[in-house]
Amino acid sequence: MAMSDFPQEIKKFELQHYERPKNVRELRKDYIPFTGSPQKHPYDQEKVLLVVDPYSSNTSYYEFRTDDIAFVEDQVNIVDSEGETIHMVRVWVKKRAIAIRSTPFLVEDTWR
Repeated sequence: MAMSDFPQEIKKFELQHYERPKNVRELRKDYIPFTGSPQKHPYDQEKVLLVVDPYSSNTSYYEFRTDDIAFVEDQVNIVDSEGETIHMVRVWVKKRAIAIRSTPFLVEDTWR
């Protein structure tokens, strides 16, 4: 797979914030929170990527269908040493929804 097939850095990505739930207990009963930096999906507008730790050398990301997201909360933004800011959010995803968790790794022999 070519490196161009992987998610690319997006400078700014606007998420539609859903209406605040009236009952947080009900939200916790049916949804699970995930926190990260939202990114546009490279080819599917019905999905969103959530990069868990954008400045880490060992990061991962989640892929969710937008229809499975009930609520989006803004979190404290992250700023790197050069002053670049990354927007962070918490998304509440419906329990039992199908999602993807992707973690890059280095292919090596593990028996050594």
